[in-house]
Amino acid sequence: MGEIYYRPLFLIHEPPVNSMKALCINQYDSIYNAALLACEPAVPGPDEVLLRVVAASINPLDLKLISGRMSAIFPLKFPYILGTDVAGVVEAVGNSVQRFKPGDNLFGRMDPRRGGALADHAVVPAHHLSPIPEGLDAGLAAALPTAAGTAWQALHDIARVRTGHRVLIHAASGGVGTFAIQIAKLAGATVIATASEKNHALLKNLGADEVIDYRQEDFTRCVKDADIVLDLIGGDTLRRSWGIIRPGGILVTSIDRALTNNGAVRGAFVQLTTNAALLQNIALLVCAGKLRVITDTSYSLEQARNALEQVASGHVAGKVLVRVSPQPAGH
Repeated sequence: MGEIYYRPLFLIHEPPVNSMKALCINQYDSIYNAALLACEPAVPGPDEVLLRVVAASINPLDLKLISGRMSAIFPLKFPYILGTDVAGVVEAVGNSVQRFKPGDNLFGRMDPRRGGALADHAVVPAHHLSPIPEGLDAGLAAALPTAAGTAWQALHDIARVRTGHRVLIHAASGGVGTFAIQIAKLAGATVIATASEKNHALLKNLGADEVIDYRQEDFTRCVKDADIVLDLIGGDTLRRSWGIIRPGGILVTSIDRALTNNGAVRGAFVQLTTNAALLQNIALLVCAGKLRVITDTSYSLEQARNALEQVASGHVAGKVLVRVSPQPAGH
């Protein structure tokens, strides 16, 4: 991977000629100190691609990166451009890139240590990118990498979900959860989801067989002998989940990296690994109508900090998008 970073120059209200716009932080801090800056555009290295960003999406990981809570795993080099999930149009490729050419429509996930999606241009390693299938909106493609990738790897690569399994998904109305419901159903599982009452109709429409209002009901009284629990909350929810899993079942979490087995129940942390081939297959499922992308709100790049604030509020159904530039006609 190249070590190209962007050097912010000054606030965007006085941009230099040929600069690019990017939402940056200069230290671990609050989202309220993220600023839209003018930056010197970077040139792709030999194995990299320069994208004109069409869309990006926001993930809870972005908030953790800003706060410094992930600094031991994903140390950032400042100034840092926010965002990891990106879709865009190729403007230039490094001299070792053979798969892609200018004009291609691509999407993928950037290394969290490097970031760069919340900008009008982004440099991305070519092996992190996949073609956007014909007819798929770039915003929907940008919604896939972290959320759908995490759900798929948690359920298939770790939990080995299959027909007949009973799967409980906590916080099922978020980005990972809405994909997880559908991925588990595609595998033939029975899905139980927890969410606030206002999102119950949505989750049932996505295929959830049962939805529990976590504000009114105790899931430990409603669910027994689950084969798989996907925990997207942590804390007390994670601790109480052990007791509803059958011996030989598994608790997978996206929160607690130190999770280990508990008696006869396995425990595992899902560490998303960027996999361009998997993302391509997921995108094709979307195009085939087998997987839906649920989006909440779309913002412009100038409003990107508002997008972060919405995700931080916890009141999001599906994914929050940032639309940066027009999608190419005919795609």
